[in-house]
Formats: sequence, C-alpha cells, structure tokens
Amino acid sequence: MVKLNAIYTRTGDKGTTGLVRGPRRSKHDLRIEVYGTVEEANAFIGNARLAAADMPQLDLLLGRIQNDLFDVGSDLATPGADDPDAQYPSLRIRPIQTEWLENQIDRFNADLEPLKSFVLPGGTPLSVALHLARTITRRAERLVSALLAAEPDTNPQTMIYLNRLSDLLFVLGRVANENGAKDVLWVPGNYGDVKKG
Repeated sequence: MVKLNAIYTRTGDKGTTGLVRGPRRSKHDLRIEVYGTVEEANAFIGNARLAAADMPQLDLLLGRIQNDLFDVGSDLATPGADDPDAQYPSLRIRPIQTEWLENQIDRFNADLEPLKSFVLPGGTPLSVALHLARTITRRAERLVSALLAAEPDTNPQTMIYLNRLSDLLFVLGRVANENGAKDVLWVPGNYGDVKKG
C-alpha cells in the first residue's frame, strides 16, 4: 500500500521530477508530459462520474477505468526494463486489461443503432463529459506513440490500452445519449443557419 504523508517535498522546485527509477527528469520531459496527460484523462473521467450518478453500472465501470489509468501512469513513470534480480516486478499494463475494455465495447455497442454520420459532442452532459475524456485519452495515446519512438523500451501495451479506452469512451458517450437517441450528428457543409449579410 502506498503511504503519502508529506504533501510537499520541495524536490521539484528546480524544475525536475523523480520517476519510479532512473535519474530525475525535467518537468517538460516527454515522459512526464505523457503520464501527466494520462492523469488529466483520469480527472476528466472522474468528472464524468459526477454526471453518471443515476447510472450505477456505468459509474462502476468508470471507477475501474480510473484505477487502470493509475496503472498506466505507474507503467509510464517507470522507464526501462526490470532488473532480473528485482524482488518485485514493476507494475505494467497487461493485455488482459485491454481485453476487458474490448469486452465492454462489445457489450455496450450491441444495443446501439448503427451510425449514419460522425457524432458531435453533445446531447447530454454525461455524453459531453465522456467525449472530453475521450479526446484527452487520444492525446495521451499520441504522446505515448512519440515516447515509443524516443524510448523504445516503453511498454507498448500502454498505447494499445489507451487506444481501446478512447473507443470505449466513444461508445459510452452514445450510451449516455439514451443509446444514441440523443446523438448530435455531423452534417457536412451545413450552412443553413448562417445568415447572409
């Protein structure tokens, strides 16, 4: 169990931060940006849960995702491979966690009407909150892609997990819109509301 007694340590006052292992890094280092963005996505999912109070099944699912995202953050904060003699292996995202996301996508998508256009964020407050979390998750995924190019020993499962999570958040955004009944669909080139002048 993690114990956090001191809230401030002053160790980051010079613009660096400590990872789980390895030398300290600049606070604008790509790896720090990556897991900071994962944390941001987690916070937005927490915000979405406030709007999911009357959907306990969805709230429970989002709670599990928040915990998994902490695992993603821990994985990304631990660069390099484990020492073969280490007593405890580093916490890493595993394929089983992504498989669980895929199962949830299949489960919730089964009751949705097929889409005839792209969906715009809108409809209900919960749907919009889930779309916000989705777009931040997509940004985290793009950053992990850059990190994998810069530091190939990064766990590729982190990017796969984030890719699948963004798909699930899209599906849940439709679920939150009464299974798609309140979806706001993109109408390409719709200038009907633009007044001439």
